[in-house]
Order: sequence, then structure tokens, then C-alpha cells
Amino acid sequence: MAKSRIPAKGGKPAITFNRGGLHRSTGTPAGKPISASKHAAAESGALGPKAQKQEQFYRNVLKKGKP
Repeated sequence: MAKSRIPAKGGKPAITFNRGGLHRSTGTPAGKPISASKHAAAESGALGPKAQKQEQFYRNVLKKGKP
């Protein structure tokens, strides 16, 4: 469980998170892409509330809102 950090920028605080959390929550092996159906299941909450929060973090912070 490697911790990653996004540095503070523009008055926003730094963010620390565990890398690979969404992969573990969806059951996807590390190094393999997460399928669109698993992204959708995580976003809808079908894989649990933790996976849902991880998916929101992935879309809003890591991808910066890109589709």
C-alpha cells in the first residue's frame, strides 16, 4: 500500500491517498486497466461505499474531470 501525495496548490491543501485502492476494490490486478463496467459499478455504489468514494476521487482529482 504505497501512499501518494498531491502537493498543495492554489490555496488548496495537499492530498494524501493510497495508490491502487480502486484496483483492490474492483478486484482488478495491478497493472491492468479497470474496465468501463467496473468503473460504472463503482460509481453507482454497487461495489460498496468505499469503492464509490474512490471512483469519485479518481474522476474528480486524478483525471481532473476528463471523460
